[in-house]
Amino acid sequence: MLNLIDGIQRLGVSYHFTTEIEAALKHIYETCDHGHFDDLYTVALFFRLLRQQGFPVSCEVFNKFKNKQGKFQECLIGDVVGILSLYEATHLRVRAEKEILDEALTFTTTHLESMVPNLSNPIAEHVVHALNQPIHKGLTRLDARRYISFYEQNDSHNKDLLNFAKLDFNLLQKLHQRELSEITRWWKDLDFAKKLPFVRDRLVECYFWILGVYLEPQYWPARRILTKVIAMTSIIDDIYDAYGTLEELALFTDAIERTESSNIGMAKQGGSYHVDYAKSEMKNLVRGYFEEAKWFHQGYVPSMEEYMQVGLLTCGYKMLATVSYVGMGELATKEAFDWVSSFPLIVEAASVINRLTDDIVGHKFEQQRGHIVSAVQCYMKQHGATEEEAVTELYEQVTNAWKDINAECLYSTKVPMPLLVRVLNLARVINVLYKDEDGYTHSGTRTKNFVTSVLIDSVPIN
Repeated sequence: MLNLIDGIQRLGVSYHFTTEIEAALKHIYETCDHGHFDDLYTVALFFRLLRQQGFPVSCEVFNKFKNKQGKFQECLIGDVVGILSLYEATHLRVRAEKEILDEALTFTTTHLESMVPNLSNPIAEHVVHALNQPIHKGLTRLDARRYISFYEQNDSHNKDLLNFAKLDFNLLQKLHQRELSEITRWWKDLDFAKKLPFVRDRLVECYFWILGVYLEPQYWPARRILTKVIAMTSIIDDIYDAYGTLEELALFTDAIERTESSNIGMAKQGGSYHVDYAKSEMKNLVRGYFEEAKWFHQGYVPSMEEYMQVGLLTCGYKMLATVSYVGMGELATKEAFDWVSSFPLIVEAASVINRLTDDIVGHKFEQQRGHIVSAVQCYMKQHGATEEEAVTELYEQVTNAWKDINAECLYSTKVPMPLLVRVLNLARVINVLYKDEDGYTHSGTRTKNFVTSVLIDSVPIN
């Protein structure tokens, strides 16, 4: 059962079986002896699948694989599939699990890297991909496109499931193409390429971003709204970042502050309170943009605490998390909007991942084009640190933010899992698009390949 659920999820078709998967995993969690499984692969798969679903399985299930000295047994090294399964499981860890799961991550990463030269394909490619992009931090559609090919090479694959996954991928791709076509017409009518030639024209990348937040057909209204919002926010961000004078930005900020709900195209979706929350978050965002603009024009380098207080707003994820609930129907209640607008830990953690990852990979380029200071420079100045030391510390904060997200998905009871997943998915998009480089600003190669595999190239069907 665990292998079937894993296959369904990784092939990207689990949205068809959400109720059945929830029921099956709940039954396993409530009735199965958590120490029943003996092999590393199954224990790690059990741990990962149940934690992904929000069931708080204890990391102590892995103690059986440690020796008397508390270290993972060396005899595990020959079990490539088991080591890989444990590696994937470690990415569901929370802060309190350092002694077991942090150690497991180091153990598995070290041995998987050493194994790669001696492995043959397709498992070698599979391990290399996992080391670069673990399942928990990836995007469902992008990973499904790759996993379909890997699954097909497995001699024991389920042919019916494989064919279903291929057909479903292509059908869903057609739907997404139609959606993008409609949004593109809206974008072209606005003609920003001519009106504002200095801003980044990234509508397709924006749609890909939001496709990472929700891929399911029923969330088309939410995708349309959030894609339009992030596209407009990207333009506003560019205006504040480098192209407006302080006087112009003051007038622009004031104009947005005075915007009424009736002027916002989202007013047609759901209750009017949806728009009120979205409008409030947009105003908070531009206030932050204006504060950063003042820093830039004054040549001011804030402390890390001062920088992050503003930077967690201007990364945009509190606003996007709030707007992501608009268009999700009855699931997004007023209580849910109250919760997300209170800046709960999971939203704060996703914002930390966004802000710091963006700053780490983009700070050199941003300084060359005349940009506000980044977290890297703020940390270096405040602590007298080198750039390398600053980056190491900021990555550690990103790691802890992921642990906070995992904890919130396990223990939060204030909103249902489908709403928590939107915030988790926002963090996943950053992890994919901003791995090693700013894949949004510089979208020519890697991001272009992502878009092509998800939105252009269909899966071949024999």
